[in-house]
Amino acid sequence: MTTTAPLPTDAPVRARHFVLAVLALAMGGFAIGTTEFVTMGLLPQIAEGVDVSIPTAGHVISAYAVGVVIGAPVLAFLGARLPRRGLLIGLMVAYAVGNAASAVASSYGLLSLARVATGFPHGAYFGVASLVAASLAPPARKGRAVAMVMLGLSVANVVGVPAATWLGQHLGWRSAFWAVTGLALVTALLVLLFVPSCPGDGEATGRRELQAFREPQVWLTLLAGAVGFGGMFAVYSYIAPTVTEVGGLSEGTVPLFLLAFGLGMVVGTWLAGELADWSVFRSLLGSALGLAAVLLAFSAVAPYGWALLPIGFLITVLGSVLVVNLQLRLMDVAGDAQTIGAASNHASLNIANAAGAWLGGLVIAAGYGYRSTGIVGAALALAGFAVLVVAAALERRSRSHVVRTD
Repeated sequence: MTTTAPLPTDAPVRARHFVLAVLALAMGGFAIGTTEFVTMGLLPQIAEGVDVSIPTAGHVISAYAVGVVIGAPVLAFLGARLPRRGLLIGLMVAYAVGNAASAVASSYGLLSLARVATGFPHGAYFGVASLVAASLAPPARKGRAVAMVMLGLSVANVVGVPAATWLGQHLGWRSAFWAVTGLALVTALLVLLFVPSCPGDGEATGRRELQAFREPQVWLTLLAGAVGFGGMFAVYSYIAPTVTEVGGLSEGTVPLFLLAFGLGMVVGTWLAGELADWSVFRSLLGSALGLAAVLLAFSAVAPYGWALLPIGFLITVLGSVLVVNLQLRLMDVAGDAQTIGAASNHASLNIANAAGAWLGGLVIAAGYGYRSTGIVGAALALAGFAVLVVAAALERRSRSHVVRTD
């Protein structure tokens, strides 16, 4: 299997302050990661604030994910030819507006609509920011530059999410969304100040970008992410009530569990790069299978409170290995359709977000309790593993056909 993904071949763009430029792009990942995951930590408060049950409030998480799924390919398709710095600034301003709308939403319906709108810029921002980071870097540092952008998302789960959760618990859940509004506006300013003007892809056409979706391996990779990664979200979406109602711990311990999840993401992102040098596809298979096992363990140890802490850490380590290597795999099989390929991975992962949160909410509402989310998550991870096995079999058959033809 190919272990390195082809990066964009755009002409290099000079940045006066390369590190500051990439950090500005990573700041967007930090803002996005904070608002995407803080909802899980504040779910009881949000449910009370808009007068719905916790399982119903979990659908707000799904609403955000639906926005990402729709927005990622649409905005990538429409924006492929636009100047990239201006596009990034516009996406972050739109993100700020969406979070401000979430903060002032007076009902469950309005909050859900605001979260759908907020999710729209998510995938397109990561896709375009990754392409810009690669274009700013010398050839030997392109991969690291892209990883730094993605690391903003992981760091958000170590710093941004626990801090925003604490803020939301003490000043009201709306304050967390106001904080992210500020982060998004700061990102837009930093991009304006430190990211040089970057042209869009002048040769991009809708037809060329859509060619990626003619490849079966693209669809299988997206399906593996949409199903397999949903296992993590089935558990993560309901971590706050699981910790307090099943584990018997206080509400004040929830930020510590979110911190453990965030540290797992940082470690998993680093580990994914190391494993990718060995084998992208074997890393995908191993992480999917390992994730299923750890999710089952989550269900078993949930009543033991603090025992969930290392389990939560391992869940996000394995989940992050899965995410990064899915991105590498998708960039490999998408060919020349770099913009829509880079963005579509985030659409796939947010289908996982929506499906995991929704299925977790269903089993809770059906009376099976918060522990049942671990079993649902394990089933999703195993389904993702099965899709990867099918992808491997088809690729092996395709290669043997090419050899026989030659």
